[in-house]
Amino acid sequence: MKVSERWLREWLNPPVDTAELCRRYVMAGLEVEATAALADPLNGVIVARIESIAPHPQADKLRVCTVNAGAGKALQIVCGAANARAGLLAPLAPVGAKLPGGVEIKQTALRGVESAGMLCSAKELGLAEKSEGLLELDDSAKPGAAFADYLKLDDSVLSFEFTPNRGDCLGVAGLAREAAAIFGLPFAAPAVADVAVKSARRQAVEIENPVLCPGYHGRVIEGINPQARTPDWMREKLRRSGVRCIHPVVDITNYVMFELGQPMHAFDCAKLSGTVRVRTAKQGESLSLLNEQTISLTDELLIADDRAPLALAGVMGGSGSGVTTTTKDVFLESACFAPAAVCGTGRRHKLHSDAIYRYERGVDPALQKRALERCTQLILDVCGGMAGPVTSAGRESQAVQVKLRHRRLRQLLGHDIAAAEVESLLKRVVSKVESRGDGEWLATIPSYRYDLALEADLIEEVARLHGYDRIPGKPYLAALAPAPMSELRQSATRARAHLIARGWHEAVTYSFVDPKIQTVLSSDAAIGLDNPIAETLAVMRTTLWSGLIPAWLHNAARQQKRVRLFELGASYHLHDGAVVEIQRLAGVAAGAAVPEQWAQPARETDFFDIKADLESLLPAGLQCSRGEHAALHPGQCAQLSYRGQPVGWLGVLHPRIVQSLDLPLAPVVFELRWDLIRAGELPQAKAVSEFPSSRRDLAIVLKDPIEAADVLACIRGAAGPLLAEILIFDIFRGASLSKGFKSMALGLIFQDNSRTLADQEIDAAVQAVADDLQSKLGASLRS
Repeated sequence: MKVSERWLREWLNPPVDTAELCRRYVMAGLEVEATAALADPLNGVIVARIESIAPHPQADKLRVCTVNAGAGKALQIVCGAANARAGLLAPLAPVGAKLPGGVEIKQTALRGVESAGMLCSAKELGLAEKSEGLLELDDSAKPGAAFADYLKLDDSVLSFEFTPNRGDCLGVAGLAREAAAIFGLPFAAPAVADVAVKSARRQAVEIENPVLCPGYHGRVIEGINPQARTPDWMREKLRRSGVRCIHPVVDITNYVMFELGQPMHAFDCAKLSGTVRVRTAKQGESLSLLNEQTISLTDELLIADDRAPLALAGVMGGSGSGVTTTTKDVFLESACFAPAAVCGTGRRHKLHSDAIYRYERGVDPALQKRALERCTQLILDVCGGMAGPVTSAGRESQAVQVKLRHRRLRQLLGHDIAAAEVESLLKRVVSKVESRGDGEWLATIPSYRYDLALEADLIEEVARLHGYDRIPGKPYLAALAPAPMSELRQSATRARAHLIARGWHEAVTYSFVDPKIQTVLSSDAAIGLDNPIAETLAVMRTTLWSGLIPAWLHNAARQQKRVRLFELGASYHLHDGAVVEIQRLAGVAAGAAVPEQWAQPARETDFFDIKADLESLLPAGLQCSRGEHAALHPGQCAQLSYRGQPVGWLGVLHPRIVQSLDLPLAPVVFELRWDLIRAGELPQAKAVSEFPSSRRDLAIVLKDPIEAADVLACIRGAAGPLLAEILIFDIFRGASLSKGFKSMALGLIFQDNSRTLADQEIDAAVQAVADDLQSKLGASLRS
């Protein structure tokens, strides 16, 4: 929220400069920055009145103005603004004046007519990004007065960022009240007198859902002047708050919102029918909003009359009932809506407004009548008219009391604040403090402090007003018993360290990814984001490859030819309407198998390099079997299983995907279910046998599609407990073999820990292996 420092100091003027004021706000928990109200000074710009105006003899779009610049001095100014007219008061930059951007005004001739300066628009003065015509000033402005003094531009704009619990500060009154608490100054909000009722016209109001709308107040103001103009002092305060002036009534409601923190809205009485009521939307209803957006309604909280919806309660008014330049009678509303009634509506329809910003943080339920009277008086002062009686519906809020114990404060802060100071600080922020003896107080919470509901909340208030910087840092003595780490579960830290040791780099990518990449890599339905930060980050990932492949490309584009990236993170899936997170370990590898060196020739990373890394990570029980995955190359794709349970995939990216994503080459990728591979085996010591081992080599011929894992499983099942190790040391395919067959050379190592094995035992085991290979896999011994 932006607010003028001058405006704030009208309410409370602490004896400090701008920098110290901001620092004290920040130390109390309100983030704020100060900037100048005007980026560049306006040197020499004055107020002037156009006394007369005549056509330019050489240009249809230019006119020659006689201008009163004060002290009886008349200047001739050539001007092309459409709104230039006799009697108009506007800013004038005479010869020698300097405008923002370093522009210096000089005596010049425009199409043959001398001009002694320039009548200025708001844009030319740096007061607006765009403007049409001259900046019109109030009739009270005096010709010759310095323009910067007239608008009091020697000011700073304070830009606040609030945490969601500090809705009480979303107004000048709240900021002044907060400053009073910070500096320990007395504060009393200016009194708002009840407006004299001069009209009998009243508008009936009704609340159908008092839980979502605790209070609703309104009044009719008859006979306003449709041609009224928002005064300059109000226009300038709104400009410094970042609000554009629209219509005097609308401007006044915005002004009261920024002043007191109470959002308000005005309806054109001519567009109302019957009772104005607060109700939930009916199925099939729709509403055209002031931003020209038409929305379909379901169960939103509405302001409606007997005919149709008028506005989204606490969010935005409807275009069909708003005030216009022809409005003569207005119905002014001032309501309290529960945060839950507003924030959901705004998010559902992607709407943002100053009213939403305040209501979703909580508006003081005791503020509505005061704000209504303040707004009414301003409308009468600016637009004229007659005020009717206030009509109200709803209930008054009940006071909340919270207990504070001095002992608990010391315990949470780790610092002792004297009891007298605790009580004094509490009195700055609560309505009443009652001492109950023995270091206990009972605080009555003001209605505007939604956030004070627990003892810890009061302790926070005491701490921040005392000063966080005055609470010394102390080392704490704590006994922290380390939790035992299960030997049967693999830790994420160990897995990361293992992959890093084998040449991988850990990546941390966004959980939201490009829909195009997501669609080609995974067939799972992706969860779309309501408000993506970019079109390329619009869905939640269902596979970690969606983030790792762009990360690889990012590195490859920066001359990193050998890239190995892994990530341990969550993927997101829809299951029975609920979002389910699954932890996965995934990786992408491309480039040389090993860094460039002299000891071996360079070669590209292949399927088996990554398979070796995964087998070293999961030495017990990882199996690869032929599989088919839509994102992986047929024939270079394996389904990974761990202890007989499928856990993921390993393979080369499919050529179709490489082409569609315009990748420079096909990387090798893998992805594993982390929750399924975490289970490990209890480490067991194994004695080294004192007896010699014996080796038998076999060469078998079998069909090409039979996988090595099936061969090894068959051998282990047939050889018995004497088999210590199996080696595959050669694979051969050639003309000497039948088409579709391959030769596999195996080394079988037998050993026992208690004795030397006899040749007859080993021969029997080898024969059992040969028989099983022949009967189960159709393999024969190669002669």
